[in-house]
Amino acid sequence: MLDLRLTNGTFHTMDRSRPRARSLGVWRGRIVGVDEAIAGLPAAHEVDLAGATVLPAFIDAHVHLAWTGLAARATSVAGQRDAGSVLAVIRRAAAHAPPDAWVDVADYDQRPLGRDLTAAELDEAGGGRKVLVAHRSGHACVVSSAVLALLPPGTEHRDGLLAESGMAAARAARMPYSVAELTDAIESAGRACLAEGITAAAEAGIGGGLIAHSAIELAAYQRARDAGRLPLRMRLMVAADLLREVAAHPDDGLRHGIDLGLRTGLGDDRLAIGALKVFTDGGMMPRTAALTEPYVGLDHGGALFADPAELTATIVAGHLADWQLAIHAIGDRAVDVALSALAEAQRLRPRPGARHRVEHAGLVRPDQLPRLARSGATVVVQPAFLWSFGDDYAQLMGADRADWLYRGRAFRTHGIPLAGSSDRPVTVGAPLRAIQFMVERRSHSGRVIGPDEGLSVDEALRAYTIDAARACHWEQALGSLAPGNHADLVVLSDDPHRVAPSRIGAIEVVTTFSAGVPVYGGAGLGLG
Repeated sequence: MLDLRLTNGTFHTMDRSRPRARSLGVWRGRIVGVDEAIAGLPAAHEVDLAGATVLPAFIDAHVHLAWTGLAARATSVAGQRDAGSVLAVIRRAAAHAPPDAWVDVADYDQRPLGRDLTAAELDEAGGGRKVLVAHRSGHACVVSSAVLALLPPGTEHRDGLLAESGMAAARAARMPYSVAELTDAIESAGRACLAEGITAAAEAGIGGGLIAHSAIELAAYQRARDAGRLPLRMRLMVAADLLREVAAHPDDGLRHGIDLGLRTGLGDDRLAIGALKVFTDGGMMPRTAALTEPYVGLDHGGALFADPAELTATIVAGHLADWQLAIHAIGDRAVDVALSALAEAQRLRPRPGARHRVEHAGLVRPDQLPRLARSGATVVVQPAFLWSFGDDYAQLMGADRADWLYRGRAFRTHGIPLAGSSDRPVTVGAPLRAIQFMVERRSHSGRVIGPDEGLSVDEALRAYTIDAARACHWEQALGSLAPGNHADLVVLSDDPHRVAPSRIGAIEVVTTFSAGVPVYGGAGLGLG
């Protein structure tokens, strides 16, 4: 007997052998089959969907759940348009904090202010406390003098402004958050994802670097899972900072790794170790993404995170240690470094099935597309960046480069695997909003950016379902409504294939199922 039969729906399965269906059966959390395969089977529960659209639940291939949850509890300066207003918010928050406490401030963006805050201003507003004002990009921060005093000697800053490695030093000084704090943050951020139709995601870096919150961050995910508080299926990227020399047998060819030889794949469909996260550059918002030509209106083109030889050595070491790599590369100069390092790694030890990833690929020149294709790497993009920040990014790149931003069609044409993601909390996380941008290429102001890069609705949906599943090594269990897969699916109020592209982002998520159980909504289906 089936546990659940869903009937009278429009099922877009993302299974090429059976792309459309009208009914679907579930038993013990798995999909049994569709239509005629389940027609004669009794079911404990049967739900008439009244023609509603059903898709595989979305997969966000690059998120920061702990950061999202913690930022939601920090003092936010989002929406403040001048330095005085930002400092007033910080002053009020500091007034309620003990003298030895950290004052955590989120959502900082220097662009509407016309300049960065300074350490002296934070000293006054914070009353001498440790104040850390985190840039919404995650690649920079401004800190008070009390924080500067905690940083290693020689840490470079400009009046309290720290970027990239300096930001990492500030993050290390702020750590560790407690496992209890992180567990709460992960759970709250994960539940927000369920409301957007997401049931699986890849956490884009734990344990070190720019994105760490504790040296034992994995323990928070394990605690959440054991307590039934992990809303999503998770792949956890490990920061490359954790690689060190290991005393392995010479025949193993493994000179750098993490303790016990842990690597990509350990775990199960609920919680597992994912890729090794390597930073090669910064971000476009703080103007630190590494470009081959300067930003328009600025006298620099950003910077690499480290010397190219050092970055290459890290990437090669991870490859030789059997990791899947997730290489953060936003600017085209950083993409050059990533591609050269991947080519060297594959030359030293061919691994055709490594499924390495280039995270972001924010600016990719035409001449880089064939190299990307040859690398075999999946490009993991964040289309909502251009919906939220596209006007700014296009101006920074100028007319000659704006069409190269966060490409879509060019990747597909060159046979480059493409997965969708959000990078939440940097911008909106809703997949349907990002899918809308992938199709129509319009920013929130209506500006069209790279019109020739638009995808079909089906291609965009695949980027957030089966193609994202493949990027995370989940395609045998998630990403399509195929028999044997987990019954993770999302019921929508309308069909993205049938509405105008401008309306895709406004489609309502009616119900999200994980393993055949409603984890968001469901009341309208009689399952709440």
